[in-house]
Order: sequence, then structure tokens, then C-alpha cells
Amino acid sequence: MSFGARLHAATSAHGPLCAGIDPHPSLLHAWGLDDDVAGLERFARGAVEGLAPHVAVVKPQSAFFERFGSRGIAVLERVVNDARAAGALVLLDVKRGDIGSTSQAYADAYLDPASPLACDAITASPYLGFGSLEPMLETAARHDAGVFVLALTSNTEGPEVQHARTDTGETVAARVLAHLARLNADATPLGSFGAVVGATLADQVPGEPAPDLAINGPILAPGLGAQGGTTADLARLFGPVASQVLPSSSRGLLGLGPAVGSLADGARRLNDELRDALTLR
Repeated sequence: MSFGARLHAATSAHGPLCAGIDPHPSLLHAWGLDDDVAGLERFARGAVEGLAPHVAVVKPQSAFFERFGSRGIAVLERVVNDARAAGALVLLDVKRGDIGSTSQAYADAYLDPASPLACDAITASPYLGFGSLEPMLETAARHDAGVFVLALTSNTEGPEVQHARTDTGETVAARVLAHLARLNADATPLGSFGAVVGATLADQVPGEPAPDLAINGPILAPGLGAQGGTTADLARLFGPVASQVLPSSSRGLLGLGPAVGSLADGARRLNDELRDALTLR
């Protein structure tokens, strides 16, 4: 099955929530753990146990594992394997973007099943030109994996690039969305190439019509919860494509730990709220 088909099946079964696993130092301390590899491993195992059986997708943030070097990467490998064994799809948040053989090497690292870090999908940056992602897109297609491409992010620096105009007058973000729509054109029930669009965005480009999010693929919407995004924001921003939205919460969910039962209850409760807000029942 393609990634898009697997994702469609997973969200139908569990709900649309994507649970972030971000071992931020403040969260480790909030769980009563030290900011070291032992604390990282206990945190990651607890997060996987509490969340992975109850959500369609888990999204580890690679940087918070990488900061511990090779031992942190070893923990990340276990997170990927354990989450998938628990039934969740794994979207690795790495935001890679490069050219040529380097881009292919990133694709081999994260999207080839032969790699110990192979995931169901990754995040990627198109700002060396959308064509620079071709090795990742081709590798994903070959191995039935997915790629989520940054389109409209909610950081304050994002508009400098994303709202800039291309040679045809459209915004860079609109061009990225158009590329994704083309890649997903013939896919059923859902394309495997998604966009990242922040859940906290109010007006993506002031004075401009809303961007066309009908890409026939998933839309990862980070920012739910601790970053200020609400279920009402999701319904307002994504109404016409609500069934394709994958809202992501990290700190808001992880703050319910370390009790595994509390994490599980929080994930189920948020999934129910999202189904109601996005009229997915």
C-alpha cells in the first residue's frame, strides 16, 4: 500500500491526530528526568507506550535525539521501531533539504527500508528549489513512503520566503502547493506527498485569497495546543479539506505525562475533539 493509502486507513481507524515526540529539556525535567541519554530513553519509551497505540501517526523530532550524538540516534531508532510495532505510522520530523547526491543520501537514510532509521514519511524543505527534492520524492514513491513539504509555516520568519513572489506572480507557498497537487493528481484514496501548513496561521497572505490547499494529499498542521492552535482554528482554516488534515500536538500532549495512562487518555480525548471539529464522524 502507498503511504497515502496507509495514512487514510490509519486516520479512519484512530482519528486524525499526529502525536509529536519532542524530548525537549523542559519536558524531561517536567517528567522528573535528567537531561541525559538515560532520561531521553525513559521519556521516549514512555511517550511511545502511551501514545503510539492510540494515534494514527507519531512524529519524533529528530533534533532532540541528535543532540545526544550516536547514543541519541540509537534511542531514535528504537522509537521508530517500537512505534511502528505498536501500530502507528512514523513521520520523522527532520526538515531535510539539499541537492543531488546529498539529497539522495538523506532519502536513503530515512525512506529506504534497508536503513535502521527507515520511517513511513519525513518532513522536507523545498527552499533550494522544489526540484531539489526529487531524490526524496522518487525514493518515497519507490518504497511506498511519504514526504511532507514545508509550505506555510507559522514561524514569524517564514513569510520572508513563503510569501515572496515567483516569476509568474504567485507566492512561493502557492507554487509549492501546486507542485504537490501535481504529484498527487491520480492518487486514491489519498496522495502520499503532503504539505506542512501551520495550525496557528490566521491569514496566510494578507490581502490575498486563501491558498489552494486541495492537493489531494495530507496536510500536516503543527501548532495545536501549546503553540496556540485550537480545534476551532483548524475547522476555520481547513474546512474544505478537513478530511486531509493531520493536526499535530507535541508539548500539549506530552505535558500530560509521565503516566502512560494519562498520555493515552489525552490522545483519545483529543482525537474525539478533532473528529467533532473537523466533522469526521
